[in-house]
Amino acid sequence: MTKYKQPLIILTGPTAAGKTALSIQLAKKAGGEIISADSMQIYRHMDIGSAKVRPEEMQGVRHHLIDVMDPSEEFNVVIFQKMAKECMEGIYERGHIPILTGGTGFYIQAVLYDIDFTENEEDAAYRKELEKLAAEKGKAFLHRMLQEADEASAAAIHENNTKRVIRALEFYKMTGKKISEHNERERKKEAAYQACYFVLDEERESLYRKIDSRVDGMIENGLVEEVKRLRQMGCHKNMVSMQGLGYKEILCFLEGEISLERAIYLIKRDTRHFAKRQLTWFRREKDVIWVSKNDFSGENGTEEEKIMDFLLKELEDKGILGIQERKREDLC
Repeated sequence: MTKYKQPLIILTGPTAAGKTALSIQLAKKAGGEIISADSMQIYRHMDIGSAKVRPEEMQGVRHHLIDVMDPSEEFNVVIFQKMAKECMEGIYERGHIPILTGGTGFYIQAVLYDIDFTENEEDAAYRKELEKLAAEKGKAFLHRMLQEADEASAAAIHENNTKRVIRALEFYKMTGKKISEHNERERKKEAAYQACYFVLDEERESLYRKIDSRVDGMIENGLVEEVKRLRQMGCHKNMVSMQGLGYKEILCFLEGEISLERAIYLIKRDTRHFAKRQLTWFRREKDVIWVSKNDFSGENGTEEEKIMDFLLKELEDKGILGIQERKREDLC
């Protein structure tokens, strides 16, 4: 009997690069279902700031891990990996291919390489201690602690990402090992799936203009009102959900800490910085297929058509298209 790895398509890239629309078209062409690899779209009531795909935009393509948790619940990579793998089982049973789409690189890595998180037991008391330190002495203080313990992790994790800073410090205290070295070992593992790992990219200035335009659109479409409603529901700045880009800045505005103009500036600036960090992450990953949108402009078809033709050819060349049918034949 021929042994096949299960197929997996990954479509990722920096924020505002156009992943959502492309993933839907790809799913329709390749017989796929989409799993959101996004740390914010998982939450109900957080639609505008997360640039969540709307039901009418899905075009009949089944989407997973969108609107399945309340903002009061904590979401992390361990929970994501478990939920994503459960979704994938159902997708394979239906004879479809999972398409992991989103910009959270660590979530994608956790699934692709089936990272083992059993070493990373939680220390609730130490976590509370770190959260208190962050509240009293600031995020920069906590980040300096990480820099002393694990310089590589500190370089990879922005000081504003308190959740990941705390997780790295917690891992170091629990195991005496650096989480950066643990992640590097896991990254060197062979992929658990027969995968095509596409990273959508475009010229930096064009991407930054799209980010600025997206933020302006979020404000026009009611981001401030969305955050007001979340506050009325009891959401506050210490929740993991409210640490998302766009939400924490508008929350600061609503609490009188900064002006709306300043909040919008910070969202744009920090989103550009986030996009840059995303690209840095994807460059470290192996077996990535870069899809530079600039390479597909010009005559003879639209940019979208050319990109789709390229994606489908890569999937065909790697034997991913039709793999479910071949597997069923071998089992007969």
